[in-house]
Amino acid sequence: MDISTQRELARILASLRRDGRQQSGLDPRLVPPDAATAYRVAGLVAEELGWPVLGWKIAAFKEEMQRALRTDSPIYGRTFAVTATPASFVHAKLVSPIPEVEYQAKLGADLPPRSKPYTVEEVTEAVASLHPGLELAECRFIHDAAFPPLPAVLADGAGAGTIVFGPAIADWKSRDIAGQEVTLASDGRLRRKGTAGAALDHPMVPLAWLANELSRTGVGMKTGQMVSTGTLTGMLAPRPGETYVADFGPFGSVSVAFT
Repeated sequence: MDISTQRELARILASLRRDGRQQSGLDPRLVPPDAATAYRVAGLVAEELGWPVLGWKIAAFKEEMQRALRTDSPIYGRTFAVTATPASFVHAKLVSPIPEVEYQAKLGADLPPRSKPYTVEEVTEAVASLHPGLELAECRFIHDAAFPPLPAVLADGAGAGTIVFGPAIADWKSRDIAGQEVTLASDGRLRRKGTAGAALDHPMVPLAWLANELSRTGVGMKTGQMVSTGTLTGMLAPRPGETYVADFGPFGSVSVAFT
C-alpha cells in the first residue's frame, strides 16, 4: 500500500470523524495490508485532523477480547476527546457508541521513544493519577455485512471515541486496584461486572505494553495525556434515553447519559 493510497484512506477517515459520520464497508484497495500500515494511516489521520492527541485507548489485552475483536494481539488508538463525569451525549450524533468500564491513567511525565524497553515500574512512576472511567468507543464503519477487516478499524484509531473520567483515586499505588470489583449498570439495572485482575492483570501492565509499542514505532506519549487501559466489562450497545453508571466501589463512579 503506497503512501498516496495511505493518505487517501486517511483523508476519508478524517472526514468521517470530523463530520461524525459512518460508512458501510471500504474499497478493498484501501484496506491496509497489515497492522503496521494501519497504524501509520492512523497517524496520518491525526495529521489530517490537526487536533491535539489528548490520550490513547488500549483494547483486547487478553485473549477473550482479542477473539471478540478478531485480533491476536492488543490494539490501540489515539483519543481526541476527554471529559469529566457526569457526561451527556446526544445518541444520534454518535457512531455505534459502546460504553466500556476502564481505569484511566493520566501521565505526569513523557514516555518518549527509546532503545531500552520500558518496565512496568518505570511506567507506573510516570503516572500522575489513576481514575475510574468509561471509554465511549465509536467506529466510523457501520456494523453490517460489509464491515471491513481489522486493519481498517486500526486505521480508524481502533474505534477510539471519548474518554470520560472520574476524580483521581487517592493513594492508588498502595490500594487493591486489580482486585476491586467494578460494575456497569444502565438505569439502575446491573449489566456487567469485572475486575482489572481478570481483564488486564493490572492497568499498569497494558500501559507498559503501549509505552513500548509507541516507543518502538517512534511515536511516544506525552505528559498530560490520558490512557484508557482496557475494558473490564466487555462491550454493550446503549439506547437513547439510557444512563450508564460505572461503579468502582470505594474508588468512585462515572456516569454517561445518552439523550
